[in-house]
Amino acid sequence: MRLKHYSLRTEQAYSVWIRRFIVANGKRHPRDMGAVEVERFLSILATEGRVAAGTQNQALSALLFLYREVLGIELPWMETIVRAKRPQRVPVVLSRDEVTRLLALMEGRHVLMASLLYGSGLRLMECVRLRVKDVDFARNEICVRDGKGGKDRHVPLPARLHGVLAQQVERTRIIHEEDLAAGHGAVWLPYALARKYPSAPRELGWQYVFPASRLSSDPRSDEWRRHHVDESSLQRAVRAARVRAGIVKPATCHTLRHSFATHLLESGHDIRTIQELLGHKDVTTTQIYTHVLNRGGLGVLSPLDQ
Repeated sequence: MRLKHYSLRTEQAYSVWIRRFIVANGKRHPRDMGAVEVERFLSILATEGRVAAGTQNQALSALLFLYREVLGIELPWMETIVRAKRPQRVPVVLSRDEVTRLLALMEGRHVLMASLLYGSGLRLMECVRLRVKDVDFARNEICVRDGKGGKDRHVPLPARLHGVLAQQVERTRIIHEEDLAAGHGAVWLPYALARKYPSAPRELGWQYVFPASRLSSDPRSDEWRRHHVDESSLQRAVRAARVRAGIVKPATCHTLRHSFATHLLESGHDIRTIQELLGHKDVTTTQIYTHVLNRGGLGVLSPLDQ
């Protein structure tokens, strides 16, 4: 998986599913198993585990990887296994007033991060992985590097966040200088950039805008370095603010991104532009936000209101 540049999270997820598959079948070797065992395992996940369709499909992808890439076994029957159909869900969207109430009850860097999710349409991990060099105050934009699907894109930087974001960058600079003085300060770089540019890991531009509070061991190289802040802290902060604000919708960090897209559509922005800002591969993915335009479902005015 590392040879194929799979992410660390994919490594962890696939390893868990492969282990669960083997243990569920009495620790038999996968070479000695076939379609019956795989189908039974996936069926148990759906019927007894009651997992979501996406979770079941992830387990199937892990087993496909195991047989094809690890064991080098081409099994035609694996192609005939039906993937669970993912239900079409409409996104949860907050009103402008609800967003205001939510952000008003957050503090510190959490309110800044949540404001970026809503004001720039960033995904959660795109926000926590943001690096100093990718914030352009002069052009009022943020460059999202290696987003979903390995794509880069530019998103707007809200003018009202200039001051607080500049202060956060300054705090990052101070922390980085302290790390350098202590003999650390080298941040993780993707691919072979650290070898190509040996001094880059210690440059301010490559540091995370939202660094972790302490150094930690890299899970792959065991090197001690400062990583980005744990995304779960922002998730907890948003959840707590939602409860205090009395918002009954099951709003999460991703809900702020949904609200960003919907409110842009309500303001009359072109759907193709919003597609580019969100980084969607297909415009049909973006069209799901049209269900809340101005009025109720699909923007239709109820005959009772007429």
